[in-house]
Amino acid sequence: MELLQFAQRNYSLLLRALSEHIQMVLISLILSILLAGLLTIVAMFFKRIGTLITHLFSIVYSVPSIALFALMIPMLGIGRNTAITVLVLYNQFILLRNFITGLNEVDPAIVEAATGMGMTRTQLIFKVRVPLSLKPIFVGMRLALISTIAVAVIAAFIGAGGIGLLVTIGLETGNNNRVLWGVILSAVLGIVVNATLVFIEKKIN
Repeated sequence: MELLQFAQRNYSLLLRALSEHIQMVLISLILSILLAGLLTIVAMFFKRIGTLITHLFSIVYSVPSIALFALMIPMLGIGRNTAITVLVLYNQFILLRNFITGLNEVDPAIVEAATGMGMTRTQLIFKVRVPLSLKPIFVGMRLALISTIAVAVIAAFIGAGGIGLLVTIGLETGNNNRVLWGVILSAVLGIVVNATLVFIEKKIN
């Protein structure tokens, strides 16, 4: 009951935190996909560089998120821009793994037939491999989005705002209602987004 009363009194605060969180997540995801797409193309043309890039981002991904945020503060300062940078870096391993694997797992017979028709490597990627790899590509985006929603909560510790701000202020002030609403909003957002994307994923042939 007390939890609901808090929401009624502070609904504008909760909505603002949710809005900030969604904005940060969407910006991070768009930038992540653009960067991963570019790196995937490089990886398809230059296998060794692709292996090196994937290995590099696997190391980044293995670093605890709070530590990665802390490492970026001396270079970029605190705030949402730093948080977005970290989220983009964090997403690369998930996206690259799915993008590159999806493109490489296209039936070799189809690739050979397209090559025999005179298609260039660029045409093979965009006209053959990508259309036949939509499902793994979409899975990578879904996993990256869910990961971003969760990690972005921690970004509040470096002044990025969002849902995590409810948790941090709640912990500092001993306000359990703030903490609980932060947890509830992040959990509900993650569940709803994941369920929606899983539904869409099933529609992709």
